[in-house]
Amino acid sequence: MSPDPTTLHPLPAHDRVVFLKPLITSPNITVGEYTYYDDPDGAAEFERRNVLYAYGGPERLVIGRYCALATGTRFLMAGAEHPTTGVSTYPFTMFGGRWAEETLDIVTAMPSRGDTVVGGNPARPIRQRFDDAGIDRLRRAAWWDWPSGLVTEHARTIMAGTPADIARIAADHALEKPL
Repeated sequence: MSPDPTTLHPLPAHDRVVFLKPLITSPNITVGEYTYYDDPDGAAEFERRNVLYAYGGPERLVIGRYCALATGTRFLMAGAEHPTTGVSTYPFTMFGGRWAEETLDIVTAMPSRGDTVVGGNPARPIRQRFDDAGIDRLRRAAWWDWPSGLVTEHARTIMAGTPADIARIAADHALEKPL
């Protein structure tokens, strides 16, 4: 049986581990099922302590399913961005008064860098764990979209198998997706 993805503490004896989806309250943060955060000093404070500079702009933080976030993982949202068009990046606007009156248009004219979708913003390859053919197999198999029962049934293969193993399971259950 798989754990209930709506349970805040999936390991009852360890309140340092939380599933993030039932924890998040901000409409600008989306987290997929089974993504967890581990922090011995307050895992339930993730949204307040680990999503920084989320000042309510249009940008969102999007974290997928089955992600494992370690203690101290932090996400810097667009509110941390400073204008780089002039000689200084000092955030005069945030201090209000005349500084805000004189500089607000500079900040509001800054183009959005878009949502933060875990892997960077914008995402960039750091290295590949699998060759291109293996990556294509995994994308077509899309195990993260399988029903949780099938994920549970094949958890060991998901953790230790090859892209070919995952592709075979997807094919056996008619779950392969076109690319």
